[in-house]
Amino acid sequence: MKNYLNFETDIKNLEIEIEKLKDPYNQDGLSEVDTQKISSTQAELDEKLKDIYSNLDPWQTTMVARHEDRPKSKFFIDNLFDDFISLSGDRFYGEDKSVLTGFAKFNGSSVLVIGQEKGENLETRIERNFGMMRPEGYRKTIRLMNLANKFNIPIISFIDTPGAYPGVGAEERGQAEAIAKSIECCMELSVPTLAIIIGEGGSGGAIALASSNKVIMLENAIYSVISPEGCATILWRDPKKMLDAAKAMKLSAKDLLELKVIDEIIPEPLGGAHRDKDQMLDNLRDSISKNLNYFKDLSSEEIMNERKNKFLKIGRNQGFISNSEDLSTLTIKNNNFDKILKSKKILIGSTIIGLVLLLVAFSLF
Repeated sequence: MKNYLNFETDIKNLEIEIEKLKDPYNQDGLSEVDTQKISSTQAELDEKLKDIYSNLDPWQTTMVARHEDRPKSKFFIDNLFDDFISLSGDRFYGEDKSVLTGFAKFNGSSVLVIGQEKGENLETRIERNFGMMRPEGYRKTIRLMNLANKFNIPIISFIDTPGAYPGVGAEERGQAEAIAKSIECCMELSVPTLAIIIGEGGSGGAIALASSNKVIMLENAIYSVISPEGCATILWRDPKKMLDAAKAMKLSAKDLLELKVIDEIIPEPLGGAHRDKDQMLDNLRDSISKNLNYFKDLSSEEIMNERKNKFLKIGRNQGFISNSEDLSTLTIKNNNFDKILKSKKILIGSTIIGLVLLLVAFSLF
């Protein structure tokens, strides 16, 4: 049974009509398939999908990103990679089933795959904790990222989480410290890292694994510091103002690409990734191949510097930095800030000289 969002009523009606036309024997007075009617209705459906999905507002995009039928990390891992070997446990506390980790083959080369998994039905969603990782999950990924780094194996992460788990037990076991350590580990790696946001990229739970060389988003995915409902509750004391919050947060792939927070958008099939999963696999496979090939000829130092510069450049394109392409030294050289500082020194010096002359003039009288 298909699941429809609240703005897909027209799409639902057209698809029901097509199903009825394909099975005329369930309708009174019909005994053959009207192929011409099916073709015209299908064309109308395609046009309606194109019209709706090319004009999604940020809240509608959020609903698509959370769609129940949307392909999850496990689906991509099972269909994109060969010889996947799942590895478990953080060697301190236990196994976190909200994240799948293991080594696999992609186009014949070894990769480490990390996938935040929400689950497909109620039973698996509860088992996976709805994709919300606990401290032991982050420690597990840190352990395996360091292992991949040791053997020079690229890392591919699939991000799909509402955020890190906020439970008491997780906080007692050091949730914030685990997230910080994961970000630190991601930034220190000398191997290529790709983070692909396939659904929700929520808060520190996503950033912990998305501090990568390339941050890639599916067309209808979202990436934000907080959920629209949470933002609306804090700012307006009204969770129903999630549309206003979603617009203000710039959480869509298009907005984030313009802000240069992400590096690439992977197009989705018409109507969302869940409507043509095979096409989504092809698009994702092409993107991963292209990005892994890009890093083949780069040294470890160049890979690390590119990742560092990528994050240092965010939000600084209109600032004082004159050459934002090379920020790896963390110093400011020959930029507009020096000129401003010099002009301030001249102004202060002139003011002091003026005050001294004024005092001398008064003393002479």
